[in-house]
Amino acid sequence: MPELPEVQTTVNGLKSTITGLKIKGIWTDLAKDKVSRPDYLDTIKYLHFFNKFKKSVIDKKVISIERRAKNILINIEGENTILIHMKMTGHLLYGVYDYDKKKNAWFVSQSETNHALRDPYNRFVHFIFEFDNGKHLAFCDSRKFGKITLLKTNEIHTSKHTKDLGPEIFEKSFDLKKFEARLLKKPKGKIKTVLMDQSIISGIGNIYSDEALWLSGIHPNSTIEKLPKKDFSNLFSATKNVLKKGIDFGGDSMSDYRRIDGTPGKFQNKHNAYRLINKECKKPNCKGVIIKEVIGGRSAHFCNKHQKLFI
Repeated sequence: MPELPEVQTTVNGLKSTITGLKIKGIWTDLAKDKVSRPDYLDTIKYLHFFNKFKKSVIDKKVISIERRAKNILINIEGENTILIHMKMTGHLLYGVYDYDKKKNAWFVSQSETNHALRDPYNRFVHFIFEFDNGKHLAFCDSRKFGKITLLKTNEIHTSKHTKDLGPEIFEKSFDLKKFEARLLKKPKGKIKTVLMDQSIISGIGNIYSDEALWLSGIHPNSTIEKLPKKDFSNLFSATKNVLKKGIDFGGDSMSDYRRIDGTPGKFQNKHNAYRLINKECKKPNCKGVIIKEVIGGRSAHFCNKHQKLFI
């Protein structure tokens, strides 16, 4: 699932491409007359909502784009904001697409010179924004779990989609003291699980929690209330470090994620722990190996030597 660095990379790409453009059309093959889940009722997967969504965004100019946790927020003219959550396999692509009426599907146009958009991971297009410059923003999502909805701009932070999210680790006011206080909201919790809890701190998922814990030398099964004071400090620095590095390298494309130009990010080439099972630990002078363990229903990858267990 795309995490903070992948979402921020996407937002940065959108800022430089669609800001100021006017939405001239939208399309999806996801909208249904009836939906099986109540949480789909206010998303474009429900045909009734999609029709209202379409009326609200057509001929509206994109004013700005921002990120909240793992959500992309596209602010448009008027009083509305488009919220996109990429979920497990979603990503956004910017280029020229053509509609095939017989197949009811969109494909990269033959006139498109950016061949990266033809990457096989970019073929699962289920939503299209058409802009007044002749280009398109395609939402590619092989497993169709992604979410697209519309919020009142002045209600972004009180909406059910965002109101329970924890603070952003890169907020200027979010310091070590607040970091420690947030984690201690679940003192009996395992550090791996709590780091990924979006109500505690937003934006961190499986990849970057593994990497931050490796860097700080903390075993993912450690109990939060047992962590020494210095380890909170080490973890705070390590978490910001790996998230920033993830952004610097354009996100992690070990799986489906691609940047808006269709190219993969490069953070997967910088892993120290995530999915490096049975590999020698990269920490200097460490004789350990990376092992995998399921913690709280999620996989954790860590060194069996230098990452200390506090329980």
